[in-house]
Amino acid sequence: MIEVENLTKRFGTKLAVDHLSFTVQKGEVLGFLGPNGAGKSTTMRMVTGFLPPTSGSIRICGTSVIENPTAAKRHIGYLPESAPLYNDMTVTGFLNFAAEIRGLTGTAKKEAVSMAIETCFLESVARQSIDTLSKGYRHRTCLAQSLLHDPEVLILDEPTDGLDPNQKHEVRQLIRRLGEKKVVLFSTHILEEVEAACTRAVIVDRGRIVVDGTPEELKEKSGTGSLTDLFRQVTTRDTEPETSEDAA
Repeated sequence: MIEVENLTKRFGTKLAVDHLSFTVQKGEVLGFLGPNGAGKSTTMRMVTGFLPPTSGSIRICGTSVIENPTAAKRHIGYLPESAPLYNDMTVTGFLNFAAEIRGLTGTAKKEAVSMAIETCFLESVARQSIDTLSKGYRHRTCLAQSLLHDPEVLILDEPTDGLDPNQKHEVRQLIRRLGEKKVVLFSTHILEEVEAACTRAVIVDRGRIVVDGTPEELKEKSGTGSLTDLFRQVTTRDTEPETSEDAA
């Protein structure tokens, strides 16, 4: 389970995340939606322990990310936005390397790499150099590394960004399957992913949660049955000026 309470992050005078509170249970896929600059990636980085919060608490499977980050991270598989890869490695070589970093050795490492390759449909490129891969296969390789240690919690930052329609469909279906047995939190600004992959979604605007519900509940709240209409109703366009409270 992910438990976030009153999570806040300031960068100088900029309030990027404003007292966010939410939970994600096992078997739930929570979509974290919002316009660019809404605080999605900053929240992901705090939940994974990459960034320290200004205030608030984060617990992963009952363990505090702030007080015991190493133990909390053992429960997490993380796919960051624009995840780095080593272009001179093969797919299998990179996954073996990532598995060793996770402390896997011997038979356990071999089985973990094999399962990650199978889960992410990487068999056809397993021996290819990463610098020869399409963007879709590079994404899948990054996703595969997050699954190596069979984490209870998956945190995925913009997992379909830049993919073509076929690749997006494959990744969304994979997220749904993974969400049947794991806790999944993923950020996106693509509204169609709510119905395609999520059991629940929140919309964030200027660091605050403004809507929370199932895809059906979100469509009902729009008044028109359109997620696009709801999104436009509750989020601020980037051409609108910040209020004095936002800039505080």
